[in-house]
Amino acid sequence: MPESKPSVLFVCVHNAGRSQMAAAFLTHLAGDRVEVRSAGSAPAPAVNPAAVEAMAEVGIDMSAETPKVLTAEAVRASDAVITMGCGDTCPVFPGKTYLDWRLDDPAGQGIDAVRPIRDEIRRRVRALLTDLGIQPRH
Repeated sequence: MPESKPSVLFVCVHNAGRSQMAAAFLTHLAGDRVEVRSAGSAPAPAVNPAAVEAMAEVGIDMSAETPKVLTAEAVRASDAVITMGCGDTCPVFPGKTYLDWRLDDPAGQGIDAVRPIRDEIRRRVRALLTDLGIQPRH
C-alpha cells in the first residue's frame, strides 16, 4: 500500500515573499510527491513583485499566486509546519514537526536584496526534501 505523501505548510506574516518562494521551490523540486501549502498570519494584498521577479530568474513563475490567510485547518492538515518570522501568531498543534527558518524579510526590498534570500530558501527546501527522503527533480 503506498504511503501517503508528506504535506508541508510554509508560514510567514504576509504570505507575500518568503513562504511563497519556499512553496514554489518545493512544488518545483518535488512535483506531486509533496503536498505544499503556504499562508500568512496577516496576508498582504498581493505577492511581493521582487519575489516574483527573483523566482522568474530561476525559471519559476509565481505571478498567479495570491497571499492566503493562515487557518488552524491548514496547520492540522500538514505534517511539517515551517515558520518564517511569524512569532507567536502561528498556531501550534501537538504532534506536528515545526521548523523556524530565520530569513530576512524581502518586503520592501529590491531584487538585489531578494536574490540571496531566494537562494537560501532554495538551499533549505533541498535539505527539507532530503529529510523527507525525496530526491529533488533538478
